[in-house]
Parts: sequence; structure tokens; C-alpha cells
Amino acid sequence: MNSAASQSVRTDGKAFAARMTTRLGKEVAEAVAKTGHVPGLAVVLVGEDPASQVYVRAKHRATVTAGMQSFEHRLPSDASEASLLNLISNLNADPAVSGVLVQLLLPSHLDSTVVIGAIDPAKDVDGFHVINAGRLATGQDALVPCTPLGCLMLLQDHLGDLSGLHAVVVSRSNIVGKPMAQLLLGANCTVTLAHSRSRDLPSICQTADILVAAVGRPEMILGDWIKPGATVIDVGINRVPQGDVTRLVGDVAFDETTHVAAITPVPGGVGPMTIACLLQNTLTAFRRQHGATA
Repeated sequence: MNSAASQSVRTDGKAFAARMTTRLGKEVAEAVAKTGHVPGLAVVLVGEDPASQVYVRAKHRATVTAGMQSFEHRLPSDASEASLLNLISNLNADPAVSGVLVQLLLPSHLDSTVVIGAIDPAKDVDGFHVINAGRLATGQDALVPCTPLGCLMLLQDHLGDLSGLHAVVVSRSNIVGKPMAQLLLGANCTVTLAHSRSRDLPSICQTADILVAAVGRPEMILGDWIKPGATVIDVGINRVPQGDVTRLVGDVAFDETTHVAAITPVPGGVGPMTIACLLQNTLTAFRRQHGATA
């Protein structure tokens, strides 16, 4: 990372998430005092994928730090769909569990659509259930996917009012791209939803005041694809070889972005915000379940 590129990094997700977690800890304590109950997050991990295990451990630490209960459920990689759905049903019915999260990706024999659909929408703290997706798309209150929500918070923290800005989202996934577009529309942006097969993607990106990259290809978006002064949110986390080891890079060629107003680093940008927003969603779900207000 060169020094000039470092000067472009102003959207520090790690610092923002730390402040947010501290605030949430105080709000959790107030909610516990008011209701006599403690928010609880249940995370389900199927199999032993190393990256998923890292994510689950990070979520556990953050949940406990915020003063919430953390429930971990680990199933073997060959667990049947029936056993997983039975576990989800039990978590849906458990009053100690405010939020249920099934760590993706799942082993290939499990249908993620069926699994996500089995989660009670009121406990769907990932925001992936079709009911929450529909509520978001129609402008209603919903539990919003954590990564797009974190991205929006970073943008508003850096730019303030987003009204009238042209946002280009390079992703059409249900997890990031589509909900990100909906959130930006709700913030009164003009939104273009693009993807890896869009014709003349560089020209589309060059029109963006805000560029959100979540295409999952290491350093695919080059510096000359981005106009001077744009704000860039890089959601990508890609592991690439570097000699005998590997390093993490985003979807944007970071060292070529000295001309942008701000860009999130990888790592340390969007990732910490995803976990902080998961905690916020869990507290939101808890408040709704217990009739408590913020």
C-alpha cells in the first residue's frame, strides 16, 4: 500500500464499528434493565470451513462484548437438511433467542433458500428472509442485511446527505447488491445496479459519485474506472497469493485510487461494520419481541 493511497482511506470501518459497539453495549444494558431479559444471538455453523469458523468466532466475541448472550450450534458437514431445519424450529421457539443466523455458505447438499426461509422473519438478523427482503424493497420496516446496512452508515458518516448523488453498485446478489441498491434509493440516490456482465462496465463506474464494489473478483475495478473525488466502498474480500503466503485484497485496485475522496480498506473497512450491524439487528429484534423502544 503506497502512502498516497493511504491518504485516501477516510472511511475507517474498524473505528466506526468500535464506536458503534460501545454505544450498543450501553443500549443493551438499558434494554436489560427495562425488560428483565437479555438479548441473545444464536449462530449455526454447518461443517468446518475455516473462513466460516473465523467469522463465527468473531461474531461470538462481539456479541459477548456488547452484553448479549451468544449461542453457538455446530453441526457436521454431512448434517441432514431435516436436522438443520429442526434446530432452526427450536431456535425460533426459544424465548432466550432474539436472533438466528445460519452461517453461509452451506454444504452443497443443503438448500440455502429453504434454510433461510425456515427462520422466523422476526429473528432473521441477517435480513435474508424473503419477507424482510420484500419489506425493504417496498420501503417498510425490515431487518436489513448487515453488510449493506454497514456500507450505508459509512457513506452517511462520510458524506452526510446522499440525496441526488449517483451511486453505482457492482453486484446483483441478494446478500449485498440488491439490498444495497434499495437502501441507496431510500437515501434518495440515483442508483445504477451493474455486475460483471454489464456492457462497458468501466464507463458505468466512471459515472459514479458513490461506487460500491461487491463482485468477488480481486482488484477487478481499476483506478481509471473511478472518477476523481468519488467515494468508494469496497465490499470484496479476496485472498491472493503473495510469495509463500497469501494476502487479502478487495475488488478495487486500492493502490490506483489516490484520486478518490475516500475508500474503505481491505481488511478493516466493511468487515467490522457487518458484525456491528449484526449486533444492532439483534437488539432491534429483541426490542420488537419485548415491546421495548430505543
